Amino acid sequence: MVNLFLSEPNWKDKRGGDTDFVEQWISLLGQLESVMWSLMTSGGRSEARLWLCSAIAGINSLTSRHQRDLFVKLLKYKPINRSLASQLVEMIFQKRPSKAGSIIAKRSYVLEKFFQGNTMRIMQWFSNFASGGGLDHKKGAKALSQFAFVNRDICWEELEWKGKHGQSPAMVATKPHYFLDLDVRRTVENFIENVPEFWSSNEFADSLRDGDILFIDRKYFVEFFVRLMYEEDARDVWEVINEFFMEEPFSSLCKHLLITLDEQELCVALELLGRFLSPRVESMDFGTSSFWLEFVVSTFSDSKSIDELLLVNAVINQGRQLLRLIHDEESQEEEGKFKDIVLQICKVSGGANILAPMLSECFKTKSLKAIKLLGLQSWVIHYMLSKESHNSESWELLFSSNGISFRKCEKYELLRHVELSEEDESESDNNASIRRKHGKKKKSRKRRRTSNRDSDDFYDSELVDFESNSHLGFQSKAGSWLLSTDEFSSSWTSNVVQADLPEHLSKFCFSTWMKWAFTK
Repeated sequence: MVNLFLSEPNWKDKRGGDTDFVEQWISLLGQLESVMWSLMTSGGRSEARLWLCSAIAGINSLTSRHQRDLFVKLLKYKPINRSLASQLVEMIFQKRPSKAGSIIAKRSYVLEKFFQGNTMRIMQWFSNFASGGGLDHKKGAKALSQFAFVNRDICWEELEWKGKHGQSPAMVATKPHYFLDLDVRRTVENFIENVPEFWSSNEFADSLRDGDILFIDRKYFVEFFVRLMYEEDARDVWEVINEFFMEEPFSSLCKHLLITLDEQELCVALELLGRFLSPRVESMDFGTSSFWLEFVVSTFSDSKSIDELLLVNAVINQGRQLLRLIHDEESQEEEGKFKDIVLQICKVSGGANILAPMLSECFKTKSLKAIKLLGLQSWVIHYMLSKESHNSESWELLFSSNGISFRKCEKYELLRHVELSEEDESESDNNASIRRKHGKKKKSRKRRRTSNRDSDDFYDSELVDFESNSHLGFQSKAGSWLLSTDEFSSSWTSNVVQADLPEHLSKFCFSTWMKWAFTK
């Protein structure tokens, strides 16, 4: 039986013999860390950094101003990380294209060079003439037609037509679909050569404001915006960036931007983040997955501890992924080492009387190293619970032995009716037709019952008598509980959570130990 150490110990109970056990325990956890780190980094450290970025994204205590200041400082940190800036601009293009479009519209004249000598760009933007009339022209086509009418005295001769003769303004005004006969490529080339007024006109600028122009060549415009940011220090660009950082969720910013950072830059990000975090232990929510991270990052100042931070995040938040790595066919040698070390750890830490001196040793300094040790110990529990084969009785024994209150509940599900297969058309007869109609009625009844069932998450066994309702087609799933570890809010079923429950319990153990230590 796995000891979860969920009974708060007598902190004054420090028997002399336990000191040796604690030293062995720390030594074995160090060996486990070494093997685990080797396995995690066998293909590089990028995945471990990705895991950490994902965990940082779960922090929800930053104000919008703080998250803005954090990411602006990262953008301006020397040396400049242009890949970070490029990823940010891509986000703005995707989520706020009109904001970027308004910036382009103010500088519409620069797009003269964008189209010069590029037939594909010209046709994509300016050939959207409609057959229904002038109001239906789109994008650059609308700008071209409007400008041509308003300024026909200076530019109408620059319009090139596909037919044998050109069209007069009066004729096109009455029949705007004639613009479909415009030779768009040659016309735009004429405008580039002879009508500079068009490129700074209101008509052309208005066609750019919605940001659709950005998607003709995203790479070009990303580079253009990055130049505006760093070479011109454009005020309007930075205003849009600041506004975007205030409005976009912190989790989204982390998932899209932090992943572009190398390890040194990630350390800088953590140090900056720490300046805006000041978690008070008494108000920390130990039920959230990022509570420990907020505490650590708020005191993060040594870039050398990034290794420990990557590891402790992996064992706490990526325990299931680590199990997959261990069970991989290419990791058989490491799996043997893991199993041997874990069994030794369980043997050393198996006694309940070791908990007090063990935790006391960990939290003499309340450092990242201490959190790492408890994280490793919680992963050992995850590993052991995942390795063992459990049935309903063994899970209940585990709960009872470790002081976890639980309530049994029965979850009933409707038996699925097997639909009668339709006969081949050549063999269809009246009886088959009757069977199909009967099947539809059964299906209808099943749908109504399912709707009723969905209104409740589960039926308590005291309220529903399964035997008396067996004729309704109910089937009971044995081994379903509500646990005190999540305030009886979720139903855990042994048949389907062999992977979920070990992870849940190991995280609960870790949060419990942290609460004991940091609220004292």
